[in-house]
Amino acid sequence: MEEKLKIKLSIADRVYPLTIDPKQEEGLRKAAKNIENLAKKFEQNYAVRDKQDVLAMCALQFASKIEQGGIDRSENAKTAIERLKALDELVYSKLGE
Repeated sequence: MEEKLKIKLSIADRVYPLTIDPKQEEGLRKAAKNIENLAKKFEQNYAVRDKQDVLAMCALQFASKIEQGGIDRSENAKTAIERLKALDELVYSKLGE
């Protein structure tokens, strides 16, 4: 059994102590860095100073990417199914000749 790892992540000028599995560390650190970078971008581009507003905008940005990815995968799956059905019909029609 792996031992837990204690780390501290800084997000929006606050430090968050976490106890995690070591295999989660890289992903959490990258996520915190992405949040920090996006927050700075929002602060600079939109003159937003309230950290809560900045974090809400970050959450919306990341959540919309996840949702859009699901929509895109769903549309790709539908297209693939349609192509497979057409291919199946073609093969079946050629075998019937």
